[in-house]
Amino acid sequence: MHKKLISGFTLIELMVTVAIVAILAAVALPSYQSHVLRANRSAATSFLMEVANMQERYYLDARAYAADMAALGASTPNEISARYTITTSGNNAATPPSYTVTAVPKGAQSSDSCGTLTLNSKGEKGYASGATRCWD
Repeated sequence: MHKKLISGFTLIELMVTVAIVAILAAVALPSYQSHVLRANRSAATSFLMEVANMQERYYLDARAYAADMAALGASTPNEISARYTITTSGNNAATPPSYTVTAVPKGAQSSDSCGTLTLNSKGEKGYASGATRCWD
């Protein structure tokens, strides 16, 4: 008599593998989502600084800050506009004149704890109260 060898995985081995993959996914997914939020925020803060530089160049030419993005001739890149609404406003009646650039999160980015990001003509960077490391 010859014994036939059967090779393969048992149901227990398969279930252990599925459990290990589920645990790894449960740990990795929140970390990944947090990283994506930070990366999107970083892109938005970089663009806010770019718009602030545009405002300063506009001020040198016109002796006034631009009232909005259209006056600056600026448009928000698609990868940022999908997650943030970027606006700027100039207050030329103030002494000294000033501006504020704002990034309001939308969609999945709305869950970011930093909330609305702002940058003004004094270089002051704003974010939601209680949040930390929003401009890093």
